[in-house]
Order: sequence, then structure tokens, then C-alpha cells
Amino acid sequence: MTAVVTGLAAIGLILLAVLGDLDTAGKAASVVGVVVSLAALLVSVIALFRTGGSGGGSAAGGRRVQAGRRGIAVGGNITGSALGTNSKVTGPPTTPVTTTPIPRNRDDVRARRDGIAAGGDVTDSALGEGSER
Repeated sequence: MTAVVTGLAAIGLILLAVLGDLDTAGKAASVVGVVVSLAALLVSVIALFRTGGSGGGSAAGGRRVQAGRRGIAVGGNITGSALGTNSKVTGPPTTPVTTTPIPRNRDDVRARRDGIAAGGDVTDSALGEGSER
């Protein structure tokens, strides 16, 4: 849709420059430029507020996720996983959770050196060095 509108505006400005005078075409291009700039500003402000202003990925729910040296940090839920050095999953796959998740706050998730941190629920998982699930 945006490409069509942009293409039509460009064609209109070209026709105005060719068939009309350059002064009118310049004024029209200035007005179109202002309108497009304001629309782009509006879209960027909306996007900034939707992500919470952190610039983080959507998987983490708008929070910052940091891990120290040899640490593991997950911004969301952990299900059926093995996290840590030499950890492994030995059983059958975990059935996905079909219940509605409880809304969480957007606090940052941080695991210090050699630590493990999760920003959500930990279900049927093995956490730590050499653990098995």
C-alpha cells in the first residue's frame, strides 16, 4: 500500500514538473516532504512506546536480558530444557503449555557470573552444571 501511494505521488510530482511550471512543482514537493516526514515521526514515536523504549527484542517482552561470564539469562519462560555446562535432555519432549500466561512486569533479567536467570516460569527443565531432564 505504501509503495503504491509513494509511486503515485512521485508520478504526480513528475507530471506537475513536466506539464506545469517548476515553481509550482517545487512548492508541491515541499508540502509532500513535510507530510511524509511528519508521518514517519509519528510511526517512530508509536514504535518507541510499543517496545517500552528499551530497544530489546520482542522475545524478552521489552526488557533487557544480560548474562555475566559463563552465565545464562532467558527473558521469558523455560520449558523442557537443559541449561548449563554438560546439561542434557534425556526424556521425551515436553508438552507445550496451553494455558494463558500470567502477565509479567518488564523488569530486566540479569544472571551474574556462572548464574542462571529466567524472566518467566521454569517448567520441566534441568538447570545447572551437569544436570539432566
